[in-house]
Amino acid sequence: MIQVCGHMVGPKQRLLLLAGPDVIESAESVRRHAERLKQLCTQLQLPFVFKCSFDKANRTSATAYRGPGLEEGLRILKQVKEEVGVSILTDVHETWQVPHVAEVADVLQVPAFLCRQTDLIVAVAKTGKGVNLKKGQFVSPKDMWQAAQKAIQAGNTQVLVTERGASFGYGNLVVDMRSLAILKNLGLATCFDATHSVQLPSAEGGKSGGERDFVPVLARAAAAVGIDALFAEVHENPAAALCDGPCSLTFEMLENLLLEIFAIRKALGHE
Repeated sequence: MIQVCGHMVGPKQRLLLLAGPDVIESAESVRRHAERLKQLCTQLQLPFVFKCSFDKANRTSATAYRGPGLEEGLRILKQVKEEVGVSILTDVHETWQVPHVAEVADVLQVPAFLCRQTDLIVAVAKTGKGVNLKKGQFVSPKDMWQAAQKAIQAGNTQVLVTERGASFGYGNLVVDMRSLAILKNLGLATCFDATHSVQLPSAEGGKSGGERDFVPVLARAAAAVGIDALFAEVHENPAAALCDGPCSLTFEMLENLLLEIFAIRKALGHE
């Protein structure tokens, strides 16, 4: 059992939603998405953290849109946090970014490709903020115990571990639902990234593709395993999104999916 942004996360607790667009496209866009998601989660009585990146440092192509960068991105996220009244999750890629991001974000995320970077995990943990460790596409679920221990031994027990599929190359990801059970059996607070898990890495030449239609399939299965949190990328117009549009859900799709997940969790005796 852990606490994230004042919400208890773990067995028999209400599902935590981490959701938002993949990357900051503009201040106005971020605000619209945060307001819509807050309204939906208030309606559904769902604990919620707004996620959005100021920089996508691992894009396929050097010419792909990355975001506004640290300074402008944090300014936008801080404004949205204060004016809309939402908790903020964003990712960090280098240790020097951590103290700056910690001034704004309530949850700091370690990206999947960096989940073994000890100095980064320790720096994030020492902020005292919530920690979301994305499980690397190349890492077994058991190995994430060691990654989580790096944060815990640095003095931070508020650690969430997020499954996002495994990659064998060839432009695809595979989700093994046993991974979620293994993470839970290790005593880790477990999240499922339903949208990145349908990503098709580098499948569209200079950018990644995705199979949005499979998001509900995987998310329902993850709910049946008993996840503690759900991570989802949401965009008002996925076809026009500047990053990961093929993976992103519309607001309507997200609402429908959450209602299905609630039904599954109720059948299992969860909140």
